[in-house]
Amino acid sequence: MNLRHFFVVGAAACLLGACASTQEQTAEAAPPPPPPGAVAGSTAADRDGDGIIDGYYTSDGIYHPYVAPAPIAPPPPSPAGERG
Repeated sequence: MNLRHFFVVGAAACLLGACASTQEQTAEAAPPPPPPGAVAGSTAADRDGDGIIDGYYTSDGIYHPYVAPAPIAPPPPSPAGERG
């Protein structure tokens, strides 16, 4: 009788093992947040291939170049001139 129990337990283990999934379920990591100044949902673009990002493509496929800020003008000279 004990031998019959072992066969029943072994058969149940084989049946349950056949139903088990062999694929490993892994949780995908969330993408990193975009850097400061980036437009959400855009893709960085290096159009001239120099390794520096020149602009970005939006989700509708339009290229937007980065525009360098205008240089700050120097202060005007004082009207009275230098005094020493």
